[in-house]
Amino acid sequence: MWRAEHWTDYELLDCGRGEKLERWGDKLLVRPDPQAIWNTPRTHRGWTRPDARYARSSTGGGQWAGKGVPQRWQVHYRDLTFHVGLMNFKHTGVFPEQAANWDFARELIQNAGRPVRVLNLFAYTGGATIACAAAGAAVCHVDAAKGMVQWAKDNARSSGLEDRPIRWIVDDCAKFVEREIRRGRRYDAVIMDPPSYGRGPSGEVWKLEDSLYPFVELVAGVLSDDPLFVILNSYTTGLAPSVLTYILHTIIGGKFGGCTVSDELGLPVTATGLTLPCGATGRWTR
Repeated sequence: MWRAEHWTDYELLDCGRGEKLERWGDKLLVRPDPQAIWNTPRTHRGWTRPDARYARSSTGGGQWAGKGVPQRWQVHYRDLTFHVGLMNFKHTGVFPEQAANWDFARELIQNAGRPVRVLNLFAYTGGATIACAAAGAAVCHVDAAKGMVQWAKDNARSSGLEDRPIRWIVDDCAKFVEREIRRGRRYDAVIMDPPSYGRGPSGEVWKLEDSLYPFVELVAGVLSDDPLFVILNSYTTGLAPSVLTYILHTIIGGKFGGCTVSDELGLPVTATGLTLPCGATGRWTR
């Protein structure tokens, strides 16, 4: 398992009974987590007195309850700064386990010995974008949600990266890649974090089980002649890491050779010393 172990402003304090207790800076949050189905003693005071708790509704969805939590506040990971906030569907604007992938990409970019162009698809609030930009890459950030792209810009600005070569694109990812291929633009690295289900800005439907393989086939056409890496993330329940290996090995490895590995992402749990699994990632490298 690839663990995100270098956070100081984030900490997974405890988890169990379908919930997790987290520290985001100086704020304690309780959120649902479908993986944490074991029991723990819950001795930390944050379980009973968090700054905010997301409670699911019996009719679907849910809502945050808490006092004194600002609309947004900042947390830091190494030299990067992120804005976090209480969003719909229990989210905060940052997936902390992805720090394991940020570190992986940064090391490859810094050691490449050449300019690197990165395409970040389904890029959300830009964690991977600003990590790659901080490492010296030119990045194209693409997401269908205008608000998320603006949030990513705010993260880049707060991290002192507003002057780096980052293109901010609000678009359907597949349509954008098709246009880039027609334009002859190529990238040395691609990061993909597709949802299980979603809609583009013009109503385009994305269903991962139907769309992922042909999408990765499409993305292979936008890679340069000497690509550096491809990262494919998935939070889809039941999708094993080995599936990501097969997809990347078949499509990207079949075209460029190289090495493909996949594993779970995880967050260390302070109270127990265990690791909470948080989705899967496939990594292809040349």
